[in-house]
Amino acid sequence: QHKDAYQVILDGVKGGAKEKRLAAQFIPKFFKHFPELADSAINAQLDLCEDEDVSIRRQAIKELPQFATGDNLPRVADILTQLLQSDDSAEFNLVNNALLSIFKMDAKGTLGGLFSQILQGEDIVRERAIKFLSTKLKTLPEEVMTKEVEEFILTESKKVLEDVTGEEFVLFMKILSGLKSLQTVSGRQQLVELVAEQADLEQTFNPSDPDCVDRLLQCTRQAVPLFSKNVHSTKFVTYFCEHVLPNLGSLTTPVEGLDIQLEVLKLLAEMSSFCGDMEKLESNLKKLFDKLLEYMPLPPEEAENGENAGNEEPKLQFSYVECLLYSFHQLGRKLPDFLTAKLNAEKLKDFKIRLQYFARGLQVYIRQLRLALQGKTGEALKTEENKIKVVALKITNNINVLIKDLFHIPPSYKSTVTLSWKPVQKADASQKRASEDTTSSSPPKKASAGPKRDARQIYNPPSGKYSSNLGSFSYEQRGGFRGGRGRGWGGRGNRSRGRIY
Repeated sequence: QHKDAYQVILDGVKGGAKEKRLAAQFIPKFFKHFPELADSAINAQLDLCEDEDVSIRRQAIKELPQFATGDNLPRVADILTQLLQSDDSAEFNLVNNALLSIFKMDAKGTLGGLFSQILQGEDIVRERAIKFLSTKLKTLPEEVMTKEVEEFILTESKKVLEDVTGEEFVLFMKILSGLKSLQTVSGRQQLVELVAEQADLEQTFNPSDPDCVDRLLQCTRQAVPLFSKNVHSTKFVTYFCEHVLPNLGSLTTPVEGLDIQLEVLKLLAEMSSFCGDMEKLESNLKKLFDKLLEYMPLPPEEAENGENAGNEEPKLQFSYVECLLYSFHQLGRKLPDFLTAKLNAEKLKDFKIRLQYFARGLQVYIRQLRLALQGKTGEALKTEENKIKVVALKITNNINVLIKDLFHIPPSYKSTVTLSWKPVQKADASQKRASEDTTSSSPPKKASAGPKRDARQIYNPPSGKYSSNLGSFSYEQRGGFRGGRGRGWGGRGNRSRGRIY
């Protein structure tokens, strides 16, 4: 009976500032009483959401959740998602709050609106909608984030992952790995398969294509925290051994100042602990062994008088050797007779000579480092130079332990070491997997010390017979590379554009 009066209120959106302010309050207030005018009412409110007057826009946005009833909710969610492109911070916060409030009314309906914009909306809307999901989902209570809602997020995310940039992929992995239903072994397995698909491990690896290398590294970084004794890294380790190691020297990266070879070897070392049964174990172990030999020099030939015969001392690349030796030690456990039965006697003898020479150089460094750090505690150990020495000592000690194992007759694979860039794990075997994940997916706090450009400082020990630099002790940032990459992995396909209120 008051339909005409409500129509007058709707027409108020065409009036002056006062009429619009009143309309922004009264359209939502009486909305539920006039279902036959629902479309006109929502459209009128939308006009107010785009008004030139910021105070009218804010008022209109604030009231939008009142329209989120029944079939209208996905549409309201869609509208609010598009409004995330606002650059006015107060307006942007209102949109966020409105989205969260309708989330609590109907999570699936709200997600429908968000995902439709992620799949089809403008780039800025897509970007902000993904960011909204990655920051806000984890704040929602369990009664909102039901199993059914989480399954819907996974299904919709898979559609988006068919065409994403590297940065977007990292955000989606953050969203998915935070879902409660994916914390199980089978859930983690599902996530690893998603990452493997994204990494495209079936394709031919092109070491000279920075985008191809970057894609593999970004994906592998996302996979590493998911691996465990029940969720194996076999597919990734196999790919690294067969395709990446043989091309280590020719890898290119779009990231300035990144030691790409060391980064690859660190990832391989981290994954090697969780490798399951491998089909071509012997051939992959051989590739790993050959690469290790490249960094384990033979002693320089000496002249008759015992002096060095003009040959330069070989450089000992400790950081690289730690990674390769660790990976070889981990995979060697699966084929313990590799060194004795699979190599000929000459090759084994050559390897032992290299190990011995490296071990002698190690002992010198370990002594020098211990001497340099002797008596230093607390603040003194926090200087940039001493931090590097502490890491250098970890690296050299690790290599020392692993070399001793391989010197056993027959070679032994029993020792355990914690990789130098990883936090030391407590020996408690029952330690929860979750806490391992938080440590393995982020670098130690040392990473943020000092300016970024100095991230890879090199420690030069005092010169002497075995002196050389100790390699780069960097904690490469985990997570996506920032900036300077354009739009991702070959960009996304053309999606429809424009407002679809």
